[in-house]
Amino acid sequence: MGAYHDKEWGVPSRDERHLFEMLSLEGAQAGLSWATILNRRDGYRRAFSNFDPAKAAALTDRRLERLLEDPGIIRNRLKVYSTRSNAKAFLEVQKEFGSFASYIWGWVDGKPIVNRPRTLADLPATTELSDRISKDLKRRNFTFVGSTIVYAFLQSVGIVDDHLVGCPAKTPTRKAG
Repeated sequence: MGAYHDKEWGVPSRDERHLFEMLSLEGAQAGLSWATILNRRDGYRRAFSNFDPAKAAALTDRRLERLLEDPGIIRNRLKVYSTRSNAKAFLEVQKEFGSFASYIWGWVDGKPIVNRPRTLADLPATTELSDRISKDLKRRNFTFVGSTIVYAFLQSVGIVDDHLVGCPAKTPTRKAG
């Protein structure tokens, strides 16, 4: 968890595969701890072709049914099948916007939102932005993209920097702007 926090969480990402991976993992996390998902991250990467959206979109029902027996992932039917449907929706967004990164970063004009929470209690579960993005993703046929999941996704890929004031990971290059 520490390495994930220090080196990955909150670091701005525009990498398509990483964005799809984090959106998928945040959806899989619903109702579970993040540690549970991180412990299965390699299993998810194996199961979903290293989160290549085109390959994940092409998974057959038969393959998804076999994945429901894989202890390396969370074996929830709705979550497993949502990875495929979200991959298809992800590809559609790429077609429309040129990239998923252009779409998702467009919500913040390409610049991270830098918050300055002093304690964990200062962190919201949702925001008006996550509400709007969640609604738009659902309109685009994504699933497991409620506002709380979307906010966690925005944090994970650095669109929102919610590192606590004084956290070494809140680098000087992450100034409000």
